[in-house]
Amino acid sequence: MRAFGTTIFAEMSALAVQTGSINLGQGFPDTDGPAAMLDRAVQAIAAGANQYPPGPGVLELRQAVSDHRAGHYDLSYDPAGEVLVTVGATEAIAATVMALCEPGDEVIAFEPYYDSYAASIALAQARLVAVTLRPVEGRFTFDPDELRAAVTPRTRLILVNSPHNPTGTVFTRAELTVIADLCQEHGLTAVTDEVYEHLTFDGVEHIPLATLPGMRERTVMISSAGKTFSVTGWKTGWVCAPPALVTAVQTVKQFLTFTAAAPWQLAVAYGLRREMEWVSALRAGLQDKRDRLMEGLAAAGFDVLKPSGTYFVQTDIRPLGFTDGLELTRRLPELAGVVAIPTQVFYDHAERGRHFVRFAFCKKDEVIDEAVTRLKRLSS
Repeated sequence: MRAFGTTIFAEMSALAVQTGSINLGQGFPDTDGPAAMLDRAVQAIAAGANQYPPGPGVLELRQAVSDHRAGHYDLSYDPAGEVLVTVGATEAIAATVMALCEPGDEVIAFEPYYDSYAASIALAQARLVAVTLRPVEGRFTFDPDELRAAVTPRTRLILVNSPHNPTGTVFTRAELTVIADLCQEHGLTAVTDEVYEHLTFDGVEHIPLATLPGMRERTVMISSAGKTFSVTGWKTGWVCAPPALVTAVQTVKQFLTFTAAAPWQLAVAYGLRREMEWVSALRAGLQDKRDRLMEGLAAAGFDVLKPSGTYFVQTDIRPLGFTDGLELTRRLPELAGVVAIPTQVFYDHAERGRHFVRFAFCKKDEVIDEAVTRLKRLSS
């Protein structure tokens, strides 16, 4: 792990605190989730749900997850053996990769990728093989031939993140079909990071890979309450997969954290059953915030790519005369009093993302407006 050091999120968030800058870097909301769900957590603590819950997770949450999958995606998962509660999606990803990979195995991921992927693969002593997402007609996508060429006899997993952080792309059915066909042709397991599943815009549909023919039995489906309900600090996620895969993941997970906090699990179970209308309103509000930030960034001189999901907008900094996103983001607090994330740190091929910078729009309108006002200094 010596190669990894401090995450870019920790570095930039600390920079925001040190300089008093507006933090449009790390993807966490500055408002809380549904009040009734928060109250359920308080009630659970007061009622004594403060000791170890069962290792697989509180049955109430596992049942709620199962019902949610059935209701939203027509996917059937048995809460007794096909649902596992984890300490956020990050733990779910790490435990899955470590459970399913042997040293020397290869894991395909689409770059730019969430930084924990590379660390999890390193912990498993496996090798990350990056397939690059590139802008085509305003959205990031992959070349099917490049993906096919990435598969070797050592390939074990394909890690699929859609809606995708950090590009904001949502894979289409045609793109997912390419991935599904490869998995079935080569006997691969898919690990799907779907934490932004409910945060898509402009009517774009999120399609779980597990819903495609032949994929439920070879997919580890990972989700989380953090983004769905604006409670990122609760770190409550889950895995849905066939029993053998869930057993493998739980075997690793039990020695990472053993179990996840009981009060949050009970509150999230309530949220999945009773607060999905709140989530719909959140999605609509985020779409407005996306448009607000995009308009402001364009006015400030950035070339802006329109995301179909997540919390994030990708920008090309070259129209402003900059070519290195890492250098710019480290200077941005001084230049404009704003913190952002350099996208190049999420690439194996850093040169392909050097000119992109990511901004988060999961913030109050007044925060977005003030950040935009400050960023206009770059072109003045």
